[in-house]
Amino acid sequence: MDIVSYRRALAGISGVHVTAYAQDGGINADLTSRIVRRIAQAGVHNIVSGGNTGEFFSMTYDEVLQLQAIAIEAASGKSVVTAAAGRSVKEASATAIAAKRAGADGVMVHHPLDPFAAPGSQADYFIAIAEASELPLVAYLRSDAIPVADLVRVATHPNVAGVKFATTNLMLFSECVRATQGTEAVWICGLAESWAAPFYALGARGFTSGLVNIDPQRSLAVWHALEAGDYARARTLVAKIAGFEQMRTKFNNGANVTVVKEALALRGDAVGPVRLPGLPALDAADRSRLQDILNGWEADAAAAA
Repeated sequence: MDIVSYRRALAGISGVHVTAYAQDGGINADLTSRIVRRIAQAGVHNIVSGGNTGEFFSMTYDEVLQLQAIAIEAASGKSVVTAAAGRSVKEASATAIAAKRAGADGVMVHHPLDPFAAPGSQADYFIAIAEASELPLVAYLRSDAIPVADLVRVATHPNVAGVKFATTNLMLFSECVRATQGTEAVWICGLAESWAAPFYALGARGFTSGLVNIDPQRSLAVWHALEAGDYARARTLVAKIAGFEQMRTKFNNGANVTVVKEALALRGDAVGPVRLPGLPALDAADRSRLQDILNGWEADAAAAA
């Protein structure tokens, strides 16, 4: 896929699928495939395999490659598939090369987590991998420390298809958008549906989602509202998922993946616990609260039918 076509997919929803585990702790390929297939069949534009919702940082390199092969096969061309990469430059570059070989359409590079990373060098990290990759790259930004000039270097690199902006610093975001006006730079809301409206208002296109694992139609409804410029409808739709997304922020976002996996389990998909250092499971009170949220969504769907 050429970078222009890939950018069009990034302007949609980038749905990050979960990783289902078997009882022995390894990847449950069959269940993971079914989840990816549901997301693709729902019409989600871009499926990200090995993102944070997929527990990238708890996986070995071989597991990352296995997971991405599962997702590419399960999507069956119905959605664009983006393979996640990260950690060292060497490993991320090797992952990008493997993703190309496996049939992925692009690669998303996680923000470097090295505690001694220099701000400008973090930009150099993304660029080094972009230059090693034959696939167009999405840079996953999770830091406010990188200067605007360096972020512009990343966003305007010829092999960078977009920047997934995943900090709440809207002032920095607006500065980045202004600094890249007139270029091919694409800025994506990396903080899911709840933050998509203010990001769109400042120039973002597309957003990420973990909700698609549970209810892709709700995510698509938000996207359609934003694409139409109907911010009032988008706010109403986001209000319906606010309780779910707030639960995910508990424990300094330690419950982010847990809430999604527990919701799948409550719907009948035995996806297994979240690997450490994420929160493995919800307590009884939070699980009950989550069930109430899901029941409310089901009531809404029944009323609309």
